[in-house]
Amino acid sequence: MSAAKLLLVEDDPALSELLEYRFQNEGYNVRCTGDGDEAMVLASEDVPDLIILDWMIEGTSGIEVCRRLRRDKETAHVPIIMLTAREAEDDRVRGLETGADDYLTKPFSPRELLARVAAVMRRIRPALAGETIEVGDIKLDPVAHKVQRRGRALQLGPTEYRLLKFFMESPGRVFSRGQLLDGVWGTGSDIELRTVDVHIRRLRKAIGLEGAKDPIRTVRSAGYALEAA
Repeated sequence: MSAAKLLLVEDDPALSELLEYRFQNEGYNVRCTGDGDEAMVLASEDVPDLIILDWMIEGTSGIEVCRRLRRDKETAHVPIIMLTAREAEDDRVRGLETGADDYLTKPFSPRELLARVAAVMRRIRPALAGETIEVGDIKLDPVAHKVQRRGRALQLGPTEYRLLKFFMESPGRVFSRGQLLDGVWGTGSDIELRTVDVHIRRLRKAIGLEGAKDPIRTVRSAGYALEAA
């Protein structure tokens, strides 16, 4: 398997150099920039496997870069981990709602970032291919990493894709937010429960079709389930 391509967008030269060194030692092919506008150019020229994106950077802000990358069909699927000095919960939720899949608040341990990136790469580049899964009018192909509903291709972000796949592997079962965190983000994750609600909303929007039933059922005080529509 070829080296994973990582785009590091960080305008602190010392931190950027440190992270570039650490990731290269782990076998990643790393490109770096501290400028939001250049980041979008680099991402479009050679789509990376993962993006580490600082919130506060030169040029276009990290949050806007994230938003634009998610709007572009070529980069909509690329996992984005945001780095931010903002500790307020509303800021973190805003980052997730914009399209980030995970975030780390500065200061952070480079070792933790390495671990999070490795966990994401294991999920998006699985060693074993699975079979197509169908629940109602939704079809998920884990080999091609594609989702269709009523024959129409759907555009899902990487976290929403994993969330849908997790639901489709156990249709009708009600999962609590904690169970979804463990199943989709991994056990021991420090992601907040509210994060699940953010991604459920994004998943509903991504798989929704005019005139079609919402297949995700909210079970009050219990969690969520995927039903055959």
